[in-house]
Amino acid sequence: MLFSSATFIYLFLPAVLICHFAAPKAWKNGVLLFFSALFYFFGERAYTVLLVISSVSDYLHSLFIESRRGTRAARIALVSSIAVNLLLLGFFKYADFFVATASALTGAKLPLPGIRLPIGISFYTFQTMSYTIDVYRGAARAERNLATFATYVCLFPQLIAGPIVRYTDVAKELKERRVALSDAAAGARRFAFGLGKKVLLANAFGELCGAFLNSGQKSTLFYWVYVLAYTLQIYFDFSGYSDMAIGLGKLFGFRFPENFDYPFISRSIAEFWRRWHMTLGTWFKDYVYIPMGGNRVSAAKWLRNILAVWLLTGLWHGASWNYVLWGLYFGVLLALEKLVLKKALDRAPAAVRHAYVLMCVLVSFAIFSADDAGGLIPMLSGLFGRAGLPLYTFETGYCLRSFGVLLAIGAIGSTPLFKKLWARVKTAKAALILEPLSVAALMAFCTAALIDGSFNPFLYFRF
Repeated sequence: MLFSSATFIYLFLPAVLICHFAAPKAWKNGVLLFFSALFYFFGERAYTVLLVISSVSDYLHSLFIESRRGTRAARIALVSSIAVNLLLLGFFKYADFFVATASALTGAKLPLPGIRLPIGISFYTFQTMSYTIDVYRGAARAERNLATFATYVCLFPQLIAGPIVRYTDVAKELKERRVALSDAAAGARRFAFGLGKKVLLANAFGELCGAFLNSGQKSTLFYWVYVLAYTLQIYFDFSGYSDMAIGLGKLFGFRFPENFDYPFISRSIAEFWRRWHMTLGTWFKDYVYIPMGGNRVSAAKWLRNILAVWLLTGLWHGASWNYVLWGLYFGVLLALEKLVLKKALDRAPAAVRHAYVLMCVLVSFAIFSADDAGGLIPMLSGLFGRAGLPLYTFETGYCLRSFGVLLAIGAIGSTPLFKKLWARVKTAKAALILEPLSVAALMAFCTAALIDGSFNPFLYFRF
């Protein structure tokens, strides 16, 4: 079940809200746990047991670690807990990748296991690992109530698409939470805007990407339009889901961490990654980069640390070599910024720095979009005029006219401009009426798009 489905919005969510608010305080976590398990079961019946195994494993490990904190036994238990999570993640997400790589390196024709990826496993394994590590470090107390801990792991708003929520982020709210009317209104508004990002923008950019992939008249310009559309599709899809998760969290009394902060306005790649998928970046920083020594080591070891973290970041995103190359690409860029480019970037005009970041990011998503490493060369050749294609074709112009308004809205919407404009008018009396009407209109548009997949108000206008 997806947040951007009519079943979720008009059946599942109202049922959860009614039961949650009607339940006595002592039962609220139980209600959320029941509906969260149901939510996951609808989308992942066969692998629901993995979620149970991960929850019970880290619950038991954390109790043992806390009771033996500071001893060798606690360290062994921590390693055991991490191993269980990594084995689950490695087997179900990377088995085919490892076998295919071994086949390519050895020449042996090994059969692929054909294991299907469980929904959300990359998110909930990282959350449970952060919990046991925090308990080991003394940053969190082990949760004695299994149902409470399971509610944290299975909490449906952030279960399948993030943000990555640490136990310490919500520990207090799992015990005691209240939902003020203003919080509920803010949560509903945030959910609606996230839904709009996903349904009206990301899905439409997906149509543009599909038009490119199915085109028989590709051009160099069309490649750049495709990469721009793909980048915006990923951004509005992922940030839209994060907005919906944060909004849903507020409806139930939780404060989830922010996950995106207008990354395309960045003036360096380092800043870009402080704004893009922030919970993943801080997870790798706190649990991998700093334990390896961070930047308080020699230049050679720091380079090792940065490349190792970005290799893992690439693998986290997918089991394919193009994701590995994508991660290493950013690792190399970050190393170059720190060791070579920093002084030049600091002196460069803001426009030049923005252009540098956007170019690097667009190329990165060209790498990200390749089906595998073999598809990377044709993609980069098309972008940089090395594929023997014309600069422009009739079909390129047709797509630009058809999707031009969408591209303009997406480009502006990925900046804080609309947010700044709203900040200026929201104190006016008219905003008291304008805001709920805007949210209602947005929900109506999204509902129409969910019912009729061809409906999108941004595609009715052509240049």
